[in-house]
Amino acid sequence: MGGGGDAERRGDGAHPTPNSTEAALPTISKPGCAVEVVMMRRLKDQVPSEQERCGSRRQSFPGPEGTWKMRASHNLSRVSVSCDEPNLVSGAGLLPAAVLAQKIGLAELVEQRVWLARHGASGGTKALTVVGSMLLGGDSVADTALLQAGATSEVFDQLRAPSTVGSWLRAFKWSNVREFDAVSREVLARLWAAGAGPVDPTGPLMFDLDSTICPVYGQAKQGAGFGYTNVRGYHPQLATLPETGQVIFSRLRGGPAGAARGAKSFLTETISRLRHAGATGQLTVRADSDFYSRAVLTTARTFKVRFSVTARQDKKIRAAIASIPESAWVPIPYWLSTPEVSGADVAETTYTCFASTKDALEVRLIVRRVRPTPGSQLALFTDWDYHAMVTDRDGDLLDIEADHRRHAVVEQSIAELKSAGLAHLPSGRFMANAAWLALAVIAHNLGRAVGALAGMTRATAATLRRRLFTTPGRLVHTARRLHLRLPANWPWASAFLTALTGINALPMRS
Repeated sequence: MGGGGDAERRGDGAHPTPNSTEAALPTISKPGCAVEVVMMRRLKDQVPSEQERCGSRRQSFPGPEGTWKMRASHNLSRVSVSCDEPNLVSGAGLLPAAVLAQKIGLAELVEQRVWLARHGASGGTKALTVVGSMLLGGDSVADTALLQAGATSEVFDQLRAPSTVGSWLRAFKWSNVREFDAVSREVLARLWAAGAGPVDPTGPLMFDLDSTICPVYGQAKQGAGFGYTNVRGYHPQLATLPETGQVIFSRLRGGPAGAARGAKSFLTETISRLRHAGATGQLTVRADSDFYSRAVLTTARTFKVRFSVTARQDKKIRAAIASIPESAWVPIPYWLSTPEVSGADVAETTYTCFASTKDALEVRLIVRRVRPTPGSQLALFTDWDYHAMVTDRDGDLLDIEADHRRHAVVEQSIAELKSAGLAHLPSGRFMANAAWLALAVIAHNLGRAVGALAGMTRATAATLRRRLFTTPGRLVHTARRLHLRLPANWPWASAFLTALTGINALPMRS
């Protein structure tokens, strides 16, 4: 593509401002080029006034104490629009994520690990296309076309058309999906090595298991069906790390699958991935009652992983709860509590899980009881609502119970996945959707890594998209170099440049 005009070749676009930084991109289509980020500054003598551009009318009228007030009226119907700017990059904020993908060798990993019988050429490029689209909020194959607009394909030149991406996804078999799992496993390890992992990988780490329903709206989706929620869809399993918000492992399953089906192998793979990524300290798994099973608890014991799992209240659990003396209950803060009456209490007792089997486990049974909400139907039949969990962790009763309730944070990671790539599974073929899920996890973890390196560790995926990734820019060509001119007065320019500077300092993976 051509440059941005003679004025840009000679003037302000050719030299970086003090806030600029360089990002070496070996895959830029013109050899010897580099991308430079420049915050745009409006020159009053070159840019028409706001009144000239928008057809505004300004009226002045006297205010108090001799001051004058200005009233501006912008007639937006007089703003003309044309889609003819060849140098605009709609997703210029993707630059840190694109550089990070290059630094960890994402495209090369896909090329090395994933072998398709058909449409397998340039698999790494196709994967980068989908990942880039998802970081911008894309949730379908057609959304990858956004990366073809303006000069986007000149900055991020490892892109393919939606039709090509669709053919590639439909060519996946189950063996290829497992190959993609190997890619996401290595990507997680490389992101941790780049500084986007937990603060102390050698210390204790908590991870969460859960499943979710991804609804579909039609009968043409292979493997979709009705599950326990009576919603037609798929039922993937997910393992997340609450400290970083990253997804450790994911597995797509059919809609009718039970929440804990395959949980033993899923937990085994999750533990293996954490160890491979560099976690050497004590691991603890949290899960809800769907994962209360011999397979899950014995697998955790086998790998010396602590567990904190909500217990299903069968007859034995209810009998154990009933045996707890009233004096053992400890009040905890709750919105229904008053100085006279406690609204929630916690107590514990010993319990033997699966007592009639060879896998019997001695555990702590921790129970939380809560008064029903006044006026609710439950309040008509009982004074307390009980919630039990089993654990083999040591520590204070109140701390462990409160920490177990933080398992709910897994829903935040699921919501972030569903805010973009996992909003729906776009193909009619199950294996294509399984590959799509793996790509959504890679995109999510890549975005979380950029957020961590930008100092935005608590930002959600939607916040990162709004503040960083979807920021537009203008591409300028000068002296065999590419400059990205980003908006002036951009509130998150500092975070963007911090991330880009840190990522540029990382070594390139061969």
